[in-house]
Amino acid sequence: MSVVSRRDFVKSAATCTAAGFFSASALQLHANPLGMPIGCQTWPVREVIAKGFPGAIKQLAAAGFQTIELCSPVGYADSGFAALSQYKGSELRKILSDAGVSCVSSHFGIAELRQNQERAISWAKDVGLSQMMVPSLDGPEKPTMDDVKRAADEYNKMGEQAAKAGIEQGLHNEGFELSMVEGKRTYDVLFGLLDPKLVKFQFQVSTISHGYDAAEYFTKYPGRFISMHVQGWSAASRKIMPVGQDTLDWKKIFAAAKTGGIKNYFVEMNLDMMKASVPYLRNLQLA
Repeated sequence: MSVVSRRDFVKSAATCTAAGFFSASALQLHANPLGMPIGCQTWPVREVIAKGFPGAIKQLAAAGFQTIELCSPVGYADSGFAALSQYKGSELRKILSDAGVSCVSSHFGIAELRQNQERAISWAKDVGLSQMMVPSLDGPEKPTMDDVKRAADEYNKMGEQAAKAGIEQGLHNEGFELSMVEGKRTYDVLFGLLDPKLVKFQFQVSTISHGYDAAEYFTKYPGRFISMHVQGWSAASRKIMPVGQDTLDWKKIFAAAKTGGIKNYFVEMNLDMMKASVPYLRNLQLA
């Protein structure tokens, strides 16, 4: 099966409809896993964001999401996020606040940071972010060890610049990170090359389709993670499913996430699946 990346598993998400059977205010009354708000990535609703950011955020809040993760209007301009450029950071914060939603994280393309990391950091601070993620270091499909070392060295330097601005830099795991180098997983090699003081990791749960087990990684690399993208996964059908309607052991994953250092998590599937995941996440108890 091909890599289940963000673009792969949300392709089928068409223009989303409003609605939500749980209000954000009602969900505030319930405990959430790890004591953190239920979050979602905004990539699956990019078409709605392109039509109007305030409306899109209201839909997510109505669906029960209390925190969101953005995508940069520069690095993701061609995906619907260019619309965010019309707002000042203070205006984005007000839109989020008015909807009762918080936001501390956003994705930035690695090319965007290469071109002008200072601009990206400035935007992040204006919006009030404390975390900047990149989906991949975009190395070659079949890297040499030198390729991996160069990518890690570059990202360590980016992490250093972000740290000076009071922002944590984090790495997602998509294409390049799922490659192999000298018989080892590139992802694992990167844990040894990236400075834990400068770079954190964001785990993509759907990479279970390639044998990357979330609980295993959180336990293997304690304190190295900052967040995760959550998708339900059926081992029987090998398809993305709503959380709680799948075959993954979420109590085990969230318990291990504590060891991993997770500060927040973001559900990332099409909107119908994300909404269907809220009841389970709202009621999930680890003890």
